[in-house]
Amino acid sequence: MNYQETLDYLYNQRPAFERQGAHGYKPGLQTARDLDDWLGNPHRNYRTIHVAGTNGKGSVSHMLAAILQRSGYRVGLFTSPHFVDFRERIRVDGEMVPQDFVVQFVDNFMHWNYAGEPSFFELTSAMALKYFADCQVDIAIIEVGLGGRLDSTNIITPILSVITNISLDHTEFLGDTLEEIAGEKAGIIKPGVPVVVGEAQGRVRRVFEQVAAGCGAPVTFAQDAPQVLGVGHEGDVLTLDTAQLGRLRCELEGDYQALNVNTVLTAVNVLERLGFDRLSHQVPQALEQVCGLTGLRGRWTRLGENPMVIADSAHNIAAVTLAMKQLAECDYSALHMVVGFMADKDLQHILPLLPRQATYYFTQAQTPRALKAADLQAMAAPLGLCGLCYGTVGDALAAARGAASGTDLIYVGGSMYVLAELFQLQQNNHL
Repeated sequence: MNYQETLDYLYNQRPAFERQGAHGYKPGLQTARDLDDWLGNPHRNYRTIHVAGTNGKGSVSHMLAAILQRSGYRVGLFTSPHFVDFRERIRVDGEMVPQDFVVQFVDNFMHWNYAGEPSFFELTSAMALKYFADCQVDIAIIEVGLGGRLDSTNIITPILSVITNISLDHTEFLGDTLEEIAGEKAGIIKPGVPVVVGEAQGRVRRVFEQVAAGCGAPVTFAQDAPQVLGVGHEGDVLTLDTAQLGRLRCELEGDYQALNVNTVLTAVNVLERLGFDRLSHQVPQALEQVCGLTGLRGRWTRLGENPMVIADSAHNIAAVTLAMKQLAECDYSALHMVVGFMADKDLQHILPLLPRQATYYFTQAQTPRALKAADLQAMAAPLGLCGLCYGTVGDALAAARGAASGTDLIYVGGSMYVLAELFQLQQNNHL
């Protein structure tokens, strides 16, 4: 198979949550262990950091990777989903896995005649672990796909576990309460392995404390000794006043990144105690260059000026709450909202968070999981969120740009998959 045929096999022949939702979700570790054994347990050849959480795990993973890269380590990075190219998921020192490796890996798997039925994510995570071994990385940052306890990445034994925060999302798989979800995320905590938790209160915090105590895992809550003391903006850069490193400049503009940076700085302190010398000295330049170093995008990404176009990946209650708070503080003449959501999201609680004083351009990503634009429009109208429907993200953005003045703001979001189509347009110079 060539590269495109290989991708077609991965997308269409493997069960995939991202395309099929619940029908593509395959919890459990046995298949992941089988794949790992077949490959010779590649993850045992390098150190790993495991990152879970409801929101922020992608940003935290990329920032940690950038800091370690700047410190001279060869760093693997496994994240999901991708926006435009499948290979965005698997990077070494910011460079995507080569197409030839993807093709050869899948070809080898098909000739193995494995009796099981790996999902898209199980096969992809195994591919990442093998690639990192082949590249002889010093350390790999492994982002959990969904949950933690039963996620296929949970076969690793990291040197550090990081859990960013807990909020309601994917309740059909992880549980209906914050404590149940926390229990699933806490499943990545390993015996004796330090764990950093970004935010946790009350009963959720007690879940982490109890699991960590049962594993003999030292736990640090980033919120207990905040590293980030204040947040501001200088042009298109987020500024963060910190307890130990003075004022930092971060390439990620979203105010909510203050929470993620607080988690990252706490993790850096733990890593330095584990023998990673002088990481903190590289933090300023790493945060200022995080997108260039790692390929991160889609987190309050500025795509245009006059009118300003902001693309943001907030897609659950907690993330949308923070994003809308920052949006309310922006300076613009009029607001245009290009939005689309997956049908399995908790829109009953998400839609009331969106601003009423805006013109809406309802759209849908080209995936079976997407909520139809007309259905979204019908759900939004009783809340005073009014606008027209558009069949594609490109059409919706074009309409918003046609209606906006130079001092207006266009926000594009609601789903990673909406952003994926936006970035595809950008790559093809169609924006």
